[in-house]
Amino acid sequence: MSDWLTVESGLAFGLLLIQLPATAVLLSRLVKGATRHPPIQPSRATPELLASVSVVVPTLNEAERISPCLAGLSGQSYEVREIIVVDSYSKDKTPELVKAAMQQDPRFRLINDEALPPNWVGRPWALHNGFLYSSEQSEWILGMDADTQPSAGLIAGLVSTASSEGYDLVSLSPQFILKYPGESWLQPALLMTLLYRFESAGVDSEIAERVMANGQCFLCRRSVLAAVGGYTSAKSSFCDDVTLARNIASLGFKVGFLDGSKVFKVRMYEGALETWKEWGRSLDLKDASSMAQVWGDLWLLLSVQGLPLFVVFYFSLMQHSLTLLPLLLLGLNSFLLAIRWALLLAIASTYDFSTAKGSWLFWLSPLADPLAVLRIFLSANRTPTQWRGRSYNPSPN
Repeated sequence: MSDWLTVESGLAFGLLLIQLPATAVLLSRLVKGATRHPPIQPSRATPELLASVSVVVPTLNEAERISPCLAGLSGQSYEVREIIVVDSYSKDKTPELVKAAMQQDPRFRLINDEALPPNWVGRPWALHNGFLYSSEQSEWILGMDADTQPSAGLIAGLVSTASSEGYDLVSLSPQFILKYPGESWLQPALLMTLLYRFESAGVDSEIAERVMANGQCFLCRRSVLAAVGGYTSAKSSFCDDVTLARNIASLGFKVGFLDGSKVFKVRMYEGALETWKEWGRSLDLKDASSMAQVWGDLWLLLSVQGLPLFVVFYFSLMQHSLTLLPLLLLGLNSFLLAIRWALLLAIASTYDFSTAKGSWLFWLSPLADPLAVLRIFLSANRTPTQWRGRSYNPSPN
């Protein structure tokens, strides 16, 4: 029995050495949430915003989900000068849907990007073409993804906030639309990997290398984009939004990442398997980070999100004979699980459950945390070879 207790104490000591520093890092980030900016609110356009925004929407075979985006953009007010849809030669009915929108709203324009050059990823290439095609009279360029559903007053509220707060670039986190049981369980666990690694939406990062961004709704001053050569600095990145935002922040421009759950929704992927495959392979953000940052983030995720379930389960079974160190380890991991469920309650408003089946599984998403952390580990060691119907060289750089 004494040998067994020695082994348990040694294991507990080793895990405490790994988890205690990570817990301190996590708490230092979470405490900043008390000072976060409030969510962006829909707003009415004011005269000074007249024709100040060019919207760019990159598309490739988006016919099944672009209609709400087109309708939402058409519902924006006179702050929008033009809505440029850059289509990468879709093989479905995406162009026809855009042309139909053009008949109803003359602000829509449909263009095709040129053939994808070497060392470019498709999304930043399409956005770069849209930027080059946009009017030089627009003060702002807004990139919107085709799977977004903008609410009325989104763009006016976003530009007003950016102007009043002095942002040169600001992107928004969305409200996620859930439909199927598997994604209600897995998607929040994957989202939590971002919340653990970076400041929450509404907290301005003071370090350029830790800036977060979301390309689904990405507003930048045109003069700033011109100064950095458009999207060229993120041309080979599969997380071009974060890469570009960090590049711009490193030059001294003010970059923000705010809560947009009240002004736009997004339906990214269909079901848990597609969420695991498509979203999971870019969540590591390795294209925007140094290897030291990537491995530091992996250590953090393993320590505070991946291990607690296993530790609590294992040491709870031995609770009757635990010594001091195992008891401390059990307490620490119980505390981490309590934080996890508290954060789940905090992010519940960023989800739309109105059409979800099995939405109760959302509250069990902490049980998917080990899988979510595993997905980040797998992604961090692989370079995508296919993305949105395109094939890429394994080493696009």
